[in-house]
Amino acid sequence: MSLLAMVGQAAFSDWWPLTAYAIPIVLSMGVLSISYMVVLFGVVGFCMVVSVAQVSDLTDLRLAAVGVVVILAAIVLWQARNRERLGVASTRGESMLIDLRDRLAAQSRLPELPPDWHTEAVMRSAGGASFAGDFIVAAKTQRGCRLELLVVDVSGKGVNAGTRALLLSGAFGGLLGSLPPARFLPAANEYLLRQEWGEGFATAVHVAVDLTSGDFELRTAGHPPAVQLHAGSGRWSVHWTEGPVLGVLDDADYTVHQGQLHPGDVLLMYTDGLVETPTRDITYGIDKLVGEADRLVKDGFTDGASRLVSSIDSESDDRALLLLHRRERRAAPRSPQRV
Repeated sequence: MSLLAMVGQAAFSDWWPLTAYAIPIVLSMGVLSISYMVVLFGVVGFCMVVSVAQVSDLTDLRLAAVGVVVILAAIVLWQARNRERLGVASTRGESMLIDLRDRLAAQSRLPELPPDWHTEAVMRSAGGASFAGDFIVAAKTQRGCRLELLVVDVSGKGVNAGTRALLLSGAFGGLLGSLPPARFLPAANEYLLRQEWGEGFATAVHVAVDLTSGDFELRTAGHPPAVQLHAGSGRWSVHWTEGPVLGVLDDADYTVHQGQLHPGDVLLMYTDGLVETPTRDITYGIDKLVGEADRLVKDGFTDGASRLVSSIDSESDDRALLLLHRRERRAAPRSPQRV
């Protein structure tokens, strides 16, 4: 293909474009390994130099065409290098990445709940990328009487964070519900320590809710606090708890907040991408999140998680939000009595 482009450029230099050398570069994407790409691009570069030498009138337009081909080759090589570093080169690698994304989404599905309970979850990646380091795991235990929810923020972004998130979501999903709530975060911390990742730490918020009484236990590991709407007073409370991030310290201790969700109450758990930026303090971000959530009260929080995430413009980081709503029971209509 490169030789054909050179022959065409030599025979028809007046109208044959130098950008024709971009064709073999584009066709090599997803087909050749990086070593073969280097050889191919070397041939393309040699042919392009010969073609330029044969052109008598080297205009700015032709110089721009050469620049476009060089930049395109650099981009293709950079992408190929990233794929080989991740061990997912060529078109098969693309399908593996898609499968990774789908598996992570599948593991974040929420279980069915009784009619007076409602939960929603939304996860969005930084810059609209296909992968995120945030994930959610949920499980019903004690014969469906207890709901355990977990929101995790893995360090990093993009595919690297996504692969770690997939591994952790599977491991944490196996732990969730198989241990008493007080033992979950310590066990998750021990698992991460065993991985010996250089910077593979994670933050998390874990809640266990009794679906009969509404009583709950809440713990965090270096994670932003959950917030609760008290329907009776219309006020929001911030549940600060202490505990180090997962994967850093041995024998970490995680304090507990015990509370209750009454009918009409809402509990929000989220990652720092929604409330914290380099120029915004987390307390201000929480106030903004609560202010946006307050507008959803009149609608009964229908599609509340998605609307909340969309209302906060923070696309520079991965974002996840989980909403748990204990709905108020509506009184059954009375049948008319005969006189």
